[in-house]
Amino acid sequence: MKSFLSSVGLSLLCLSMLFVTSAGIAQELSEFTQFEGTVVDQATNTPLSSVSLSVQNTAISTVTNSEGEFTLKVPNESLNQSIVVSLLGYQPQQIPLQSLQRNGAELKLQAKVTELTEVSVLTYRDPEALIREVFDKKNANTMNQEVKMTAFYRETIKRRNRNVSLTEAVVNLYKKPYASNEDDAITLHKARKSTDYRRLDTVALKLQGGPYSTLYLDIMKYPEYIFTPSTIGEYNYRFEPPTTIEGRPAYVVYFKQRNNLNQPHYEGKLFVDSESLALTSADYKLVIGNQREASKIFVKKKPNDVRVYPESAAYHVDYRQQNGKWHYSYGNVSLTFKVDKRRRLFNQVYTLSSEMAVTNWEATPSSPIATEEALEPSVVLADQVSGFSDPDFWGPYNVIEPEKSIESAIDKIQRNLNRGGQ
Repeated sequence: MKSFLSSVGLSLLCLSMLFVTSAGIAQELSEFTQFEGTVVDQATNTPLSSVSLSVQNTAISTVTNSEGEFTLKVPNESLNQSIVVSLLGYQPQQIPLQSLQRNGAELKLQAKVTELTEVSVLTYRDPEALIREVFDKKNANTMNQEVKMTAFYRETIKRRNRNVSLTEAVVNLYKKPYASNEDDAITLHKARKSTDYRRLDTVALKLQGGPYSTLYLDIMKYPEYIFTPSTIGEYNYRFEPPTTIEGRPAYVVYFKQRNNLNQPHYEGKLFVDSESLALTSADYKLVIGNQREASKIFVKKKPNDVRVYPESAAYHVDYRQQNGKWHYSYGNVSLTFKVDKRRRLFNQVYTLSSEMAVTNWEATPSSPIATEEALEPSVVLADQVSGFSDPDFWGPYNVIEPEKSIESAIDKIQRNLNRGGQ
């Protein structure tokens, strides 16, 4: 079976010190209204992350950050619509935009307890049979046309608990029909980065693949990375208590690779819509096992005096339903590595995270993309862009709100640059 990160892997490269330059890009003009707020659990008032906020009768959407915060930009001609606020395991809410507070709105979601009778596991006594049915029904449940998606992509690198690098971009995804064997393509629309190279200790961790690292989490389009008709049988499966997704009951199936013999192997959960049998979400990880073997999957290049060991690798993907068809809407990758450098007393722990959220899409006739425009699947996005700009850099594009720790790190890096500290 092809390993997911053997195609979208990490490169550890020895870099000389670099300077970050600023690049100003004029804001694109558009008439839109911006809404800002937080989504919390109704009972505990705890902020909820990865909540989907979508504008009805449009393809516009966004998600909350890890602190439950969101910004949603809506064209003025759609202000008569409502937004649907939804999260796995919660009762969805529908709120008219005209009644939504534009700044500081607090939206509350109520957890929903799903009774076993809502999803009868007796229909599928064998969870493996259910998962096989999910892939057998792929062509009926997924988009059968080519679409152009607008998505927001972010990469962050932390050294222990400190943010040291941030790259953000608005990209165009050219998604082929799910029944097609053609690969999707990505072009870069707008991007910026900010990096404190001194905290990277001249050893820079780069996520090879950039936006492709999250796009390839689309299990239904790229099953070869984890599930194929010949590899589905390599897992143990069991049913777990069902849940709800956007108010619809869903099966929850736990899976784990067999006969791993302490080798790197996958385990996690698949969430399946009980009515359509479409995959709605997947949450899984690569169990590291033998660190040396796992290192071969992730590390493509490194200095001779550096040893790199993966400590964790976690993945998450969500799908969204539109006009009765499901499509990729969000992907998240989180990787943690321990870096030992010769003649250095203490090791360093780095965490690399990347996420991509589809914020809009439109059906488009098949048209070739100029070779020079498309990003290569092996791209290192941080090498393609430079500079951080003003708060209005993104203009009308929907992006994911940065976390407070990221904002603080950027401010600190920029102050150092302004003082000539680099």
